Amino acid sequence: MNIKQELYNQCVSFVETRIQTVQNTIKDIQKSLTSETKSSAGDKHETGRAMLQLEREKAGNQLAEIEKTKQILNKVNVDISANSIGLGSVIYTSQANYFIAISVGEIKVENEKFYAISANTPIGQLLLGNTSGSIITFRGESFKILNVL
Repeated sequence: MNIKQELYNQCVSFVETRIQTVQNTIKDIQKSLTSETKSSAGDKHETGRAMLQLEREKAGNQLAEIEKTKQILNKVNVDISANSIGLGSVIYTSQANYFIAISVGEIKVENEKFYAISANTPIGQLLLGNTSGSIITFRGESFKILNVL
């Protein structure tokens, strides 16, 4: 099995789940707004609608952020292997293993732990452009890049 493909698939699944969750939240808010219209009038009614509209706006913003994340993920090409670290690289280090794509956190593939991180994270920034054998110092700790896929 291709480790890079599996990591990518898990990132896609993570994004799809988040999109589905936020879309369901938006649907629930829409239903609540529709039922609020049919219920009692007055200040309480207006406050309820305003709160629901704020929630809908917040969920809409979350959806927009997730869509941006999905666009970054779509730029990852798992078929390309380069010596220097870039988007889509799998990096084995003396301390931890990384997948440069989107920030998902810990992913397990074949009993190995990987951290799916964005290239914009502090550790991602340090790793970019480096190659096997490079020594990286992050938060006062040094580690060696063992392999780049």
